[in-house]
Amino acid sequence: MFCDPATAQLARLNATVCANAAALARRVDLLLVFGGDGTMLRAAHEIAGSPTPMLGVNIGGLGFLTAVPSDGLERALKLLWRGEFKFERRALIEATSLRAGRLIRHVALNDIVIGRGEVSRLIELEVDVNDDPLTRYRCDGLIVSSPTGSTAYSLAAGGAVVFPTAEVFALTPISPHTLSNRSLILPLSATIHIKPISPTPATILSADGQVINELSPGEAVTVRRSRHSIRLMHLADSSFFEALRRKLHWRGAYDL
Repeated sequence: MFCDPATAQLARLNATVCANAAALARRVDLLLVFGGDGTMLRAAHEIAGSPTPMLGVNIGGLGFLTAVPSDGLERALKLLWRGEFKFERRALIEATSLRAGRLIRHVALNDIVIGRGEVSRLIELEVDVNDDPLTRYRCDGLIVSSPTGSTAYSLAAGGAVVFPTAEVFALTPISPHTLSNRSLILPLSATIHIKPISPTPATILSADGQVINELSPGEAVTVRRSRHSIRLMHLADSSFFEALRRKLHWRGAYDL
């Protein structure tokens, strides 16, 4: 048995301890990740580009990235041993910016967000897609979501639910001042340039909910598909649509 240091300490396991998730992924055929979507995101960042698949066991909240509920682990492991599983490759996205002449790169599984800081004032963001001007948003922020991330912050901000293996971005403004500024679906091959215009309030760049840095006015961020991806494992009888019905409490029409 192999595990990371935190798991070995918390579970008091007598196992071979690897330095981190990336080192662990090089030693095993499958990573079992216990937690919620935040834990899955952290593991995805650490093993980005690794062919080792991850199976998420949900002991957190909503858990769209976790395939197995904690009380279903025994059944899931039996199915895995019988070969009743499937793999999904999920695209990662990346944000790059130039700071002090140095190229900074950040990878995300769910989303890249450019938002305002603590001051309750709108920010202005100028957006181009493939060097073609799109619009200038006045809003609380802008979410660039991967297909996987459509059920995260983008959904809460009014964005569309996207099938997780679709080849698209979702570009979703947060509380836009213009009602016609709706969520926009773009091809995953697109290159998106976002430039803060307003000198105040502060504009913050974050990736998968983790604050990266404050952007200066005119400091452009480029978002595109990453060359890296991750592999998720699911049970053979699992379905994204079933997950939507269960986790979002979707129901069909009722007879009157």
